Amino acid sequence: MDELSPQPILDGELLRAFAVFAEVRNFSHAAKQVGLSQPALFERVKRLADHVGAPLYEKDGRTLKLTPTGVRIAAFARDMLTRTGRLAGELKGETAESVTLAAGEGAYLYLLGPALSRFLATDRALLRVLTRGGPSAIEAVQSGEAHLAVGVFDLVPGGVVAKDLVRAPLCAAFSAQHPLARKRTVKLSDLAGERLILAPEGQRQRDLIGRAIASLGVPVAPPVEADGWPLMLAFAAAGLGVAVVNGICRPTWGAVLRPVPELGSVTYRLLMRRDAPRSEALERLVSLVQSTAGTASGAE
Repeated sequence: MDELSPQPILDGELLRAFAVFAEVRNFSHAAKQVGLSQPALFERVKRLADHVGAPLYEKDGRTLKLTPTGVRIAAFARDMLTRTGRLAGELKGETAESVTLAAGEGAYLYLLGPALSRFLATDRALLRVLTRGGPSAIEAVQSGEAHLAVGVFDLVPGGVVAKDLVRAPLCAAFSAQHPLARKRTVKLSDLAGERLILAPEGQRQRDLIGRAIASLGVPVAPPVEADGWPLMLAFAAAGLGVAVVNGICRPTWGAVLRPVPELGSVTYRLLMRRDAPRSEALERLVSLVQSTAGTASGAE
């Protein structure tokens, strides 16, 4: 190779192909989106991995997930496409921007509504929302799939900026006819012997509450399983048992919420990648989320 004309290590076409693959994690679906055959897309991703000298994805059971290097390359590729698209739009006199937000179901239902409504009512930018919680939301920010994420993040990885939004107590939820409804706060010992409504196996809420109740040293009945705050609240209101939910939840469906001080509280945070491209639309959405978070929730 001519040393005066070296081949670029990160070829633009390879990056564009990988950006699509990184989003869907499926070669067949990604190939259709970029207008390539599956073997052609696979070859481009392989060439990119060869250029950077590290694998970009790996198998995780029946699915594919990005490696740490893949996450970094995906973020770089998306940043490149964002800047290219923004420049092309400016040259054409177009100013439309897009912002992508990743958050869990609870954050959308009980925390982010006012901010999203105001943003959509006053901003011309396209708002894209991803339903992602916990580690998935963090990875969406790290890989550039999302510009920002909102949720309960106990550990914030390097290269990511975290802004605290609101702290919410953990609360017991039950029907209005339940004896605990007469209390202003609930003790952990009050939950001994109660039929608990818990998240599915492996979720953080189930592990946390399970350990706390186990510390009481009392027999625990098999829990009622419910995936998501709305279903937990509906089951609690119907009298199926007692749920423990984040304090941002509103007591809909007739459920009553009471803080359990011994369980502590959780902090909802807004995350952004430190070196990600910023836009006016992104800054406006961040400002709205920060200014409305406290009023949107039922947190104390």
